[in-house]
Amino acid sequence: MNILEKIIIDKKKEVKNDKLKFPINELKKKISQKNNFFSRRLKEYEKKNTPAIIAEIKKASPSKGILIDNFNHLNIAQEYISNNAACLSVLTEKKYFLGSKVFVKDIKEKFNIPILNKDFFIDPYQVFEANKNGADCILIIINSTGGNLIKDLISTSNELGMDFILEVHNEKEMEVALNFSGGIIGINNRNLENFTVSLDNTIRIFREFESSLKNKLLISESGFKDKNDIAKIKNETGINNYLIGESLVKSNSIKECFEKFLK
Repeated sequence: MNILEKIIIDKKKEVKNDKLKFPINELKKKISQKNNFFSRRLKEYEKKNTPAIIAEIKKASPSKGILIDNFNHLNIAQEYISNNAACLSVLTEKKYFLGSKVFVKDIKEKFNIPILNKDFFIDPYQVFEANKNGADCILIIINSTGGNLIKDLISTSNELGMDFILEVHNEKEMEVALNFSGGIIGINNRNLENFTVSLDNTIRIFREFESSLKNKLLISESGFKDKNDIAKIKNETGINNYLIGESLVKSNSIKECFEKFLK
């Protein structure tokens, strides 16, 4: 059993418990319409021809362990926003990434910025929960999500005015993602088999499906070290949206790290 399969098994148990503690009818009393705040922000950056960095708040990962000592999600969010992050991505999976749903709630109460709730969505219940906490966008990982579930997650997101990212890692997953209309497609540069990262993944997949991706909002995810990496993706694909996590979180200075990407 690989790490992703373990995460999904644990997530199913977590959602089952959450449904007992907070029934869906109670959740639905606390939801709000999000008006596609996340995708609108990305389009604004594109119009200005400014790279849109989706800056990730992540305490740990299964492959790297703890990424940052003295982790404070609000302080990190403040620094990201001060340095012109377009949106935030907030890891909320608690067992393997040491995240918390409270992170989204806390950040949203303090800052008016679009937030991707990054987790493993295996039930539409979680979309209502993410909405209640203040998230504007959810992640749907094609690799670990069946067709009917994808439809249900998309339907719930649309009902709430939330954006959704269909995340792909290879050509086979892109074929699946293109069966669904709307939404954002995220091309992850991390190989799930061996956790190696290569920006060429985005370029290769983009070229293979270029004609089908013309009117899609696209994000290249993982593996960015500096503005040369951003320029490489922009020049080869035209993609203007970049999800960046570890480079920022692990840097000694978030401000200097942003300057490496944007100046």
